[in-house]
Amino acid sequence: MGNCFGSSAKVEIAHSSRPTSEISRSSSKKHNPIVPSYNPNSVADRNDNNNVLNLPTPRTEGEILSSSNLKPFHFNELKNATRNFRPDSLLGEGGFGYVFKGWIDENKLAAARPGLGMVVAVKKLKAEASQGHKEWLTEVDYLGKFHHPNLVKLIGYCLEGENRLLVYEFMPRGSLENHLFRRGSQPLSWALRIKVAIAAARGLSFLHEAESPVIYRDFKASNILLDAEFNAKLSDFGLAKAGPTGDRTHVTTQVMGTRGYAAPEYIATGRLTSKSDVYSFGVVLLELLSGLRAEDNLVEWAMPYLGDKRRLFRIMDTKLEGRYSKKGAYVAANLASQCLRREPRARPRMTEILGELEELESPKTAARISHSVQRETIALSNSKVDASLSTLYQKSPQRQ
Repeated sequence: MGNCFGSSAKVEIAHSSRPTSEISRSSSKKHNPIVPSYNPNSVADRNDNNNVLNLPTPRTEGEILSSSNLKPFHFNELKNATRNFRPDSLLGEGGFGYVFKGWIDENKLAAARPGLGMVVAVKKLKAEASQGHKEWLTEVDYLGKFHHPNLVKLIGYCLEGENRLLVYEFMPRGSLENHLFRRGSQPLSWALRIKVAIAAARGLSFLHEAESPVIYRDFKASNILLDAEFNAKLSDFGLAKAGPTGDRTHVTTQVMGTRGYAAPEYIATGRLTSKSDVYSFGVVLLELLSGLRAEDNLVEWAMPYLGDKRRLFRIMDTKLEGRYSKKGAYVAANLASQCLRREPRARPRMTEILGELEELESPKTAARISHSVQRETIALSNSKVDASLSTLYQKSPQRQ
């Protein structure tokens, strides 16, 4: 569940005021997946065998499915809920498969007539999908046991023969990625951007501080979904990993994710820590500030401006038209700079980041957020919102 990449519309870069390479401001240019570079037989990684061998034993498929609190659906139930997966129920398509709009009874969690009951999003995996059964099962595992206001709710699953489906709560505003970059989308106000950043930080903090810590590993704008009130929730847990425990400092794994968001030390060595997620959070914070996609040399270009109050305006999203808190922008920029430090240990923890962001959410800011939500709701009629969902829910090219 996420969004699509359409045709690119480039913005010419003048001198040093923008990244030297072309960065799409409102387009849907493809992200290049990271090519796996971790070699388990290399000398460096053989020295980390203890980190690999001492990880918790992965649970079996039977253990995951039997222990979850999720509703096991029959395939025919979901056929009925989506009107037999009709084209007019299709919300989006990607490398993983298709996402359909469906209806289920809120109490019985059984298929309901269209327009009645609770609206859900049904993700149907393609048999040949590169996401595969392993990532499907990982999503069931984590979203089946973790419940938080800033994690998308997984309601149930279907596993019958070759059919693998997931049933989620419906997120009518789609992804942050499309609100920031899609051509023709209404710009997010500064207040809403802060609201989204805080909510996403809460979701990551929850995962990192859990009794059994989890590293999200794929934090990016397309995986942040928004409900009707612009409350942000993390989605797509297919790449999530159990974090290090005890005296271990990291886990070593094959490099997976999306270029532009992944931490440099993770790309280089395959060593994964919660600070890898912190780096990715810094990238998304930079996207919220600049309105530019996390690709090419965006981070390298922006870093000199992040700590300079006098020059910070040079990287701010022009679609904001100057309507943002100068103090708030500097605080957010300084946080992004800390998150993007090359040395992982020098990056703050998500709880520290969350604390600083929450200080920006004053009663005055909360009032502006409420006003922005009301204005957005009035601007978008139900028909227009529904019509736009096919783009909001489409997925970026599949990870490799």
